[in-house]
Order: sequence, then structure tokens, then C-alpha cells
Amino acid sequence: MKHLFIVNPTAGGKDKSIAVSRAVRAAFENRDGEYEVYITKAPMDAADKIRAEAAVCEHLRVYACGGDGTFNECVCGAAELPNVAAAPFPTGTGNDFCRMFGEEKDLFCDLGALLDGSERPIDLINCNGRWCANICSVGIDARIGTDVHQYSNLPLIGGAGGYVISTVVNVFRGISRNMRVQIGDYVSDGPHTLVCACNGRFYGGGFHPSPDARPDDGLLDFFVVPGIGILTLAMNIGSYASGKYAKRPKVITHLRGDSLHIDFEEENVVNVDGEALYARSVDMRLVPGALRLIVPAGMRFFDDAAR
Repeated sequence: MKHLFIVNPTAGGKDKSIAVSRAVRAAFENRDGEYEVYITKAPMDAADKIRAEAAVCEHLRVYACGGDGTFNECVCGAAELPNVAAAPFPTGTGNDFCRMFGEEKDLFCDLGALLDGSERPIDLINCNGRWCANICSVGIDARIGTDVHQYSNLPLIGGAGGYVISTVVNVFRGISRNMRVQIGDYVSDGPHTLVCACNGRFYGGGFHPSPDARPDDGLLDFFVVPGIGILTLAMNIGSYASGKYAKRPKVITHLRGDSLHIDFEEENVVNVDGEALYARSVDMRLVPGALRLIVPAGMRFFDDAAR
């Protein structure tokens, strides 16, 4: 077995490659097994590295040392490869996938627990060919999340300030976009504020729309919000963000299924685990068991008693 540690040197705004290398060397002082610390050089470099290693390794374990973006790249490399398992080893700022595991989320930060962990197949979303382990969305949330990077690095602004400015700018540009949404027999054609597909539970650094979502149940939770005004958005965004969608059935439609299709009038941004895609049509489909997740030792999330 080979252990491959993928390090994103830009995750969290600070290069953690030296710290990760030291932690890995210390962890393997009394362990057998081959390991490599690989520092990424460009977007999707991680996926290419994983596929190259998988072609020559009988069994490969991959640890994404960064944030949600780094884990997404590793997922894209490991998806549907039976000899590869992957897990986040958070060193970045955004760790929404890990938050799904509640009080056990910090086990992903325990390198010993990861190395001693088991493997379990989980579902993935395929969105226009890009793999997603957590959440995909289109609409005002995706536009805000994509544009925030334009503002968060400005002097005196910072991360939180960047979200505020991005929100104001995107609300000013218009909350809704015309689209045709199809989820099974459900069809909605017209202005929409957002559409979200959840394999996980958290995204956007704090939104928690689907508290009961599981990445191994063969279903996605979909949320559809029609075109609404700024006052209606302000009155309902808290319910959406806290998973209380059932209290707002006239504004938030909740569906479950395994696929979604959206047609836009013009190119729109699509949020895929925090990464941005651009398209005039979107196909999302759930692929059961597409990723072997490394489950840290001691984690009970997947136990029947923890359901």
C-alpha cells in the first residue's frame, strides 16, 4: 500500500507543506508502508498525480492536505478507481465536507486515526463531468461564492468583508435568473433564486440546508427557490441556511432523487464543492459508491446506531 499526501501550498493562505511533511515523517517513524508528500503545482494537478500513481499501485490511499478545493481535486482523481481511497486531512480554511460528521469531524485532523482507518464506499455527484463529494448549486449563492475572491484579498477587507461586498454586488445585479429545472417528474420554468443538490450537509462556510443528507444513501436532497425579491430572500434565507426548509414550503421546495437537469438562457456559474464551472446547461447525477472514503478509526457516523 502507498500513502499519498497531496498538499495544496496555497490552501488557507499559508504554505503548510513543511508542517505536513514533518507530521507525515513523524507518523511513519513506527509504521510500515511507502509514502509520498506531493505538493501541487497547478489546478487539477492533484487529479493527474492520483491517476498516474493508481496505474502503478496495487492499493493507493490519498490524503487531501488543504481545504474543500483540494479534497475535490483528489476526489476527481480517485473517483471510480477501485484501488484508490481518499480522505480530507484539513489544513485549509474551508472544510465543509468534514463538518457533516458533527463532533467526529476533527478525526479527519488526526493523522494516526486516518492511517488506522477503514474504507467505505460513498456516493458522488457527477456534474457536467466534474466530480463532487458534497454540494452543487446554481443561483445567487454560487455567484456570491465565486465573486468573493475578487474582494476578500483587498486591503482592509478580509474574508468576511469579501462575502459582504460580494453579496451586495450580486444582489444589486439581480437575485434571480431564468432557468428550466427538471428533477424527476418535477419541472419548474422561469426565474429562480437558487437550486441546490446535496450529497453532504454544509457549504459556503456555514449554510446547512440539508441536516439529514448522507453520502451513502443513494439519494440527493434538492432545494429549489423560485425567483423572489430581496425582502422575501431576507425573510427566508435564515430558514434555508439552518435546514428549516419545512417551515417555508411556499418558498423552498425540497425534493429527493438521483438526477437533475437545468437549462439557462445564458451561461451561468455552477458551484461544485466550492469550485466554479460555467455552463448554459447542467446535468447532475448521483453515482452510488463512486469513491472509497478513508473513515478515521473511531468514527461511528456510518454505524447503524449513529443513523
